[in-house]
Amino acid sequence: MRIGIDIDDTIADTYEVTFAYAQYYTIHDLGRSGEIKNQVDNHHFYAKSMHNWNDEEDANFWDTYYEKIKDVKPFTLAVETIKELKEEGNEIILITARWQAKNFSIEQVTLEWLEKNHIPYDDVVIIRDGKAKVALEKKLDLFIDDSFKNCQDVANVGIKTYLMQSRTNQGLEAENITRVYSWSDIYNRIKKEEKD
Repeated sequence: MRIGIDIDDTIADTYEVTFAYAQYYTIHDLGRSGEIKNQVDNHHFYAKSMHNWNDEEDANFWDTYYEKIKDVKPFTLAVETIKELKEEGNEIILITARWQAKNFSIEQVTLEWLEKNHIPYDDVVIIRDGKAKVALEKKLDLFIDDSFKNCQDVANVGIKTYLMQSRTNQGLEAENITRVYSWSDIYNRIKKEEKD
């Protein structure tokens, strides 16, 4: 099976690090309260939305703190499950939506993070958007992501899609997308599908 997997908030708990630095930036750099909006928008620009930054403040945050993604930790059992899937003969293609930074190479930071955390893979694709196109080009059998939009796009081109439960996709459902809750759940579902 050819399995496409997102990195941020699917393999790695990027939200935890992003939120911590967004709070620091808002309080220490902008001199505002750390209070956040009660309603969190269900998308990956949650730091901007939650803290009510304008476009310039958002750009400054990412220019200053984007490299901190190298500090993120893998979710519990993510590495072990991906290793097991790889050892069982599955092809692992990591597809991550990241953008180039002013002060560092996002490709280098990403590859170093994967090596440091011993995450096996056959290919890594770093793009800004367009995961459905990559999923088709790579002839994926299964795609796993925490972004509802990415999952919707990939599912709509006929690829089996798992939506990883996250803080930013609560309440979003679609008939052609399967919500998963942990790496144990992902592994169990893959094994059941192989038997069917």
